[in-house]
Amino acid sequence: MRDFLTTADWERGELQALLDDARLLKEQPMNGRLEGKTIALVFFNPSLRTRTSFDVGIYQMGGHAVTLQPGSGSWPMEFQEGAVMDDVAEEHVKEAARVLSRYCDLIAVRAFPKFQDWSVDREDHVIESFAAHATVPVINMETITHPCQELALMLALQERLGTTDGKKFVLTWTYHPKPLNTAVANSALMIATKFGFETTLLCPTPEYVLDERYMELGKKYAAENGRGLTVTHDIEEAYTGAHVVYAKSWGAIPYFGRWDEERPIRDAHKHFMVDGEKMAMTDGGVFSHCLPARRNVKATDEVFDADYSMIIEEAENRLHVQKALMSRLTGATG
Repeated sequence: MRDFLTTADWERGELQALLDDARLLKEQPMNGRLEGKTIALVFFNPSLRTRTSFDVGIYQMGGHAVTLQPGSGSWPMEFQEGAVMDDVAEEHVKEAARVLSRYCDLIAVRAFPKFQDWSVDREDHVIESFAAHATVPVINMETITHPCQELALMLALQERLGTTDGKKFVLTWTYHPKPLNTAVANSALMIATKFGFETTLLCPTPEYVLDERYMELGKKYAAENGRGLTVTHDIEEAYTGAHVVYAKSWGAIPYFGRWDEERPIRDAHKHFMVDGEKMAMTDGGVFSHCLPARRNVKATDEVFDADYSMIIEEAENRLHVQKALMSRLTGATG
C-alpha cells in the first residue's frame, strides 16, 4: 500500500509515469478502470476544483465518491493522542480512518494549517494521522503541500513547453489582503526543481522565503538535475528571460499568528502583482496560477486573459492527473 501525501516521497520517473497516464486518460476519459471502487473525500476546508475533479474523475472510471465535511454533516473529529474528548469532537481519527478503510478503497483529505504556530502546522498532523491509522491509500488534497496541484501544473507545462529541463521557472509572491497557506508555493518549488527547471523564487523580503524543508528539497532536486535555485527580491532580475511565471500569495512564516505585524510589509508590496509590463520581460513566457485568484490583485485582467495564460488548462488537468493517481494507488491499469 502506498500513500500520496507529498511528491517528496515519489521519484521523478514515477511522477512522469502518472503524467503519461494522465495524458492517455485525457484522450479517453470514460473507462471502467475503477468500477466498483469508492473514494472518501474528507474536507476540513472549502473546495471547488478539488472536490469536483475527484468526484467527476472517479465517476468517469466507473467508481463512486463519498464527500464528508467533519463538523458539518459528519462528526467533528479529534486527532490528539490520549485526548480526553469532553469538548466538541465526537469521533477520533483512530476510529474514523479505520472505519472509512472498511468502506472505501481510497481516502483523500484536505486540511489547511491553523495559521497560529508554524512549528505545529509543519508537522501536518491531520493527514499524517489519517495515514497512520488508515488501511487503504491516503491522498493529500492540500494541507501544507498540494501534490495534486503539482501534477496538474507539470502536465500543463509539458503540454505548453515540451521539455522542461533547463527552462527558467519563476515562482513569484503576489499580494493578497490576508495571509494565505504556503502549500501551493511549497509544491510549485518542489515540482519545478524536480523536473529540471532553473528555478527562481521571487518574494518581497527575506521573511517570505519558504520553510527550510522545502528550500532544501528544492536545492537538492535542482542539484540532481544540474540546475540551480535562486532567491531574489528584484522583480526585473526574476522576470528577465523567464519561460514560466507562476503566481501565488502566501504569508510570511516568521509572522505566523501575528498577522497584524506582517500586514504593513504585505501592503507595501502590492506592486508585485503580475502585469503585462512584467510579462514582457520574459522569454515568451507562460503564466499560471492554481486558482482561485483575485483579479487585478494577484494579476491583471490582461494577464489572466492572455493567450500565454494557462490557468484553465492547469485547472482542467486536475481531473486527468487525479484519475491517473487513483488508478495507480488502487492497482488499476488501462
